[in-house]
Amino acid sequence: MSRDTLTVIDNRTGCSYELPVVQGTVKAMDLRQIKAGEDDFGLMSYDPGLTNTASAKSAITFIDGDQGVLRYRGYPIEQLAANSTYLETAYLVIFGELPTPEQLTQWEWNISHHGMLHVNIQHLIEAFRYNAHPMSVFISATASLSTLYPDARKVQDPVNRRLQAERMLAKAATIAAFTYRHNQGWPCNFPDDGLSFIGNFLKMMFRMTEVHYQPNPILERALNVLFILHADHEQNCGTNAMRVIGSSQADPYSALAGAAAALYGPLHGAANEAVLRMLEQIGTPGNVPAFLEKVKNGEGERLMGFGHRVYKNYDPRCRIIKKTAEEVFQVTGRNPLLDVALELERIALQDDYFISRKLYPNVDFYSGLIYRAMNLPASMFTVMFAVPRTCGWVAHWMELMEDPEQKISRPRQIYTGAPPRDCGPRNQRAAATYNV
Repeated sequence: MSRDTLTVIDNRTGCSYELPVVQGTVKAMDLRQIKAGEDDFGLMSYDPGLTNTASAKSAITFIDGDQGVLRYRGYPIEQLAANSTYLETAYLVIFGELPTPEQLTQWEWNISHHGMLHVNIQHLIEAFRYNAHPMSVFISATASLSTLYPDARKVQDPVNRRLQAERMLAKAATIAAFTYRHNQGWPCNFPDDGLSFIGNFLKMMFRMTEVHYQPNPILERALNVLFILHADHEQNCGTNAMRVIGSSQADPYSALAGAAAALYGPLHGAANEAVLRMLEQIGTPGNVPAFLEKVKNGEGERLMGFGHRVYKNYDPRCRIIKKTAEEVFQVTGRNPLLDVALELERIALQDDYFISRKLYPNVDFYSGLIYRAMNLPASMFTVMFAVPRTCGWVAHWMELMEDPEQKISRPRQIYTGAPPRDCGPRNQRAAATYNV
């Protein structure tokens, strides 16, 4: 019978080591016993980007990238998108189970009654230039919440943590809506607890002169689906940032701002903005073949919205969002860029160049088209990602706070700098040469 261990022979010394294998992993600290001599620090693993390192145990999200599977707390994403609302899914992601009707009613009430922003935060948003990037405003306003809620620093108190979780979910939506309105030069619409979470968000974003604003049910449902798809995605860059900052026991608003800052990057949450700009650049379906040839030949073009660090198959979220886009266009009118996207997907999925590299459409490929159909500028797309992802960040922060194995994040490094040397008098130093 095989044992759940790994035998390592150090050819430098001839010594043999038996390391436990737990859930398909070897503890990095177990490598430290492998030394070339008494003064040796011990072996470390080197993994830039943490591409093959598990930094946490989590019960929240399961991904099988090879099979194209995504589950929240065991539930397939397809079923949640079809049968749930965003707030139901947020409850599931954060607390581990879908709410009962009574729990959902209380949860919805709690979130709606935390939707108001202190006037200080509204004034902060209004202090930015009208053309400030919405994500910069969102990050700043989110971080500033810690000045209003000093009790958030009591991260060891589970009751307090739940209060902050409700605040973060509610206020992220209001900050996003106020930021959009400010960029447009329009007055803010305040929260309306007579509407659903998504309906209220649409009203805060888009109400103009209507006395009684009623969100279009198709758009409300589409945004529910989009928010569910974006609620969590395991240990991505933004979530890792939330956990790293949270590991210092910083208040959750500061950690949330750090996670949003990570999302801001074009290799992370800003990818759907890049997809839209790519489709606009291509222009028409007839230009797709020439564009893809430039991609394959390395002629300065990149295929945005294809490929994923985890998925080596069709992103399961993409199938759902593609169908949702068609439903949205029935209300808003068909965006001609959808035809460009469909042609791009059709040709790429038949081309051995992209198939061999396992480059399939991901969730960013169609989401930007939906947001554009809702008349949102491309600069708002990442904010529309940050609002629902707040629930995932909150869930991972709460899980981190309850994990007895977690410590403050402090990775090792491999030093590649200068050897020991002396610092002489200033007038004897040679001119420095810098690597720019």
